[in-house]
Amino acid sequence: MEKVKDFVNCHYEKHMEKSFFELDLAKELGPKANPSEVDWESTYSLQHHPKCNIEDFPEIGAEFRKFNQCDSETVEIYIHQLTKVAEKLAEGLSENLGLAKDHIKKTFSPPFIGTKIAKYPHCPDPERVFGLRAHTDAGGIILLLQDDTVPGLEFYKDGMWVPVTPNKDHKIFVNLGDQVEIMSNGIYKSILHRVRAEKEGCRLSIATFYNPGANAVIKPDAKLLYPGGYQFQEYLAYYQGTKFGDKAARFQAIKEMFSK
Repeated sequence: MEKVKDFVNCHYEKHMEKSFFELDLAKELGPKANPSEVDWESTYSLQHHPKCNIEDFPEIGAEFRKFNQCDSETVEIYIHQLTKVAEKLAEGLSENLGLAKDHIKKTFSPPFIGTKIAKYPHCPDPERVFGLRAHTDAGGIILLLQDDTVPGLEFYKDGMWVPVTPNKDHKIFVNLGDQVEIMSNGIYKSILHRVRAEKEGCRLSIATFYNPGANAVIKPDAKLLYPGGYQFQEYLAYYQGTKFGDKAARFQAIKEMFSK
């Protein structure tokens, strides 16, 4: 885990930090700016399965090989292990619903596995912009390796924003996405969360997603009752325009769209 963190931090400092602070958002966070519709984050996404997009980032591929010259498979091993953890979690979630333990795994098959890598740089005016605005995640099971010193992540519970404290214990935080809530007919919840911008420090976030394949048909088992069914890519298309809106309204719209 520490090797993965070290690599991401080094890559950001070398390739992304300067360009972030050259963005209009960073330059214009002044009295007349209106940053409510943007996020104070420097981010990119890697795909691992079923296709790998590492070739889209040639500097990353080269640096992986250089950085991990003693263990060139460090990141691959990390992703493989997280995938196994996600599959075990999927089994437990399925059994707890009274379904076959491979129910979620079969529904997601072949799963999409990807990682969102984000850095949340120090912000000159953190009261006026979020690192990442409040939202729920679109997909399935999210496994987060986060910064061990800089805070910022918050979950919404019982009407309050609850901070997730940084730690140095190599803990992986687990979050569930919208598809798990829908497949469970609301028994499991995708949790509203956000990232505060911070005046000091540069927070690290490495979130690995175990999601349904694009053509996976999502609906609760007949035992759990839910109208209709849809392909995950159809949900994603709708989600892109409503990510930061009300989740209940989004779910209701999906029900109406696919139960006709």
